[in-house]
Amino acid sequence: PAVPWKTRGNGSLILRFGKGAGERHLIGRIDGKDLYCYDGCMDVPYERQAILERIIPLVKSLHESDADPGLIVSDERPSYEFYERGLFTIMSVSDVQGELERIGADTFMIGRGRGLIGSTCGLAWIPDDFTYELLAYRMPDRWGTPRDVDPDSIRDMDHSYPSTFNSWEDRFDKVAMVPATPCPVLYGLRGDDMEELIPASEMIRSEDVYRWVIFLTNQGTDDHIITEYDSMRPNASYLVKGVVKECARRIQGGHTFIDIDTEFGTITCGAYEPSKEFRMAFDRLLPGDVIEVMGEYREDPVTLNVEKLHVISTVRDIVKISNPMCQQCGKRMESVGKGQGYRCRKCHTKSQSGIFEENVRWIVPGWYEPPTAARRHLSKPLKRMGMTQPIEFVNRRI
Repeated sequence: PAVPWKTRGNGSLILRFGKGAGERHLIGRIDGKDLYCYDGCMDVPYERQAILERIIPLVKSLHESDADPGLIVSDERPSYEFYERGLFTIMSVSDVQGELERIGADTFMIGRGRGLIGSTCGLAWIPDDFTYELLAYRMPDRWGTPRDVDPDSIRDMDHSYPSTFNSWEDRFDKVAMVPATPCPVLYGLRGDDMEELIPASEMIRSEDVYRWVIFLTNQGTDDHIITEYDSMRPNASYLVKGVVKECARRIQGGHTFIDIDTEFGTITCGAYEPSKEFRMAFDRLLPGDVIEVMGEYREDPVTLNVEKLHVISTVRDIVKISNPMCQQCGKRMESVGKGQGYRCRKCHTKSQSGIFEENVRWIVPGWYEPPTAARRHLSKPLKRMGMTQPIEFVNRRI
């Protein structure tokens, strides 16, 4: 997920075929025919070449000119370590070729074939935490045209089905599940309960749906976050604990940065303009606050791009508001010098302390996250963590 070349080998779609056994579940509708998956699966003979012959023409005709797709057909899964390597490191096609040969896979690729990397890692995935996504596809004659989806129906669906997530942003009355690209997808409805996605999708008023399929996914799981490590390397995502070194700084473009002291030295953390009010959590941090951040560690510039913020503890914000009053004559005292206290010019009475006041801290311990539309696909929403953000930053134009 942290590769510099986005959507070029870091994602995949995996299909498992066989004869279903056990309870069946409706997971899609293609050309008016229902599609099912089963709790179990019996192996059946199949012709690899026949599968390749059906799929390769589709890949050739539909792939983007600058993409490098890859196709794998295999009886056996790659080792699970390839899923983890795909999440945590930058891989090349040569890194997976030996494993594909070991499991006797048939492959097809175009260009540099980076799609073989994502396909290998996807085949290696054994779900622990997982979510579902119902993808609704557009009628082919609508591809590339503006999408017709009723926002109010998405809002009502989101409120009616709490098991769904990343569909709607209440803070801005904004849809988050409809892509803006000219791709064939009409919308992607994510959730934790597969059985609820179908009735939830039926609440959405939109243009005609051509086909729909429910996928098992690693979206919203934080699977990509490395939590145990001895050193940090660029192009990987980490959970980092540190102490705020100085107040946040806002640069041209609205991006916000803050430095934290960690066991690996000082790290600059960034929250960018698309994250909107999430940046305000950084604005309210003070030196000495203890925090954890999750995000991608970038090489140029060296920055940790924050996906979630965990405020562990905050310091007291005590500020001097004035010099003390003389208790003898009621006059305002003057400073003798830094660290030397105060003295009344009239009667020479001395005092060691000024008058201080404790400011309210407009941030409290807890987890903070960007608005729905600014979250990465793999980033786990607080909703899935059973948590809510303790303070909402909404009363400011940013």
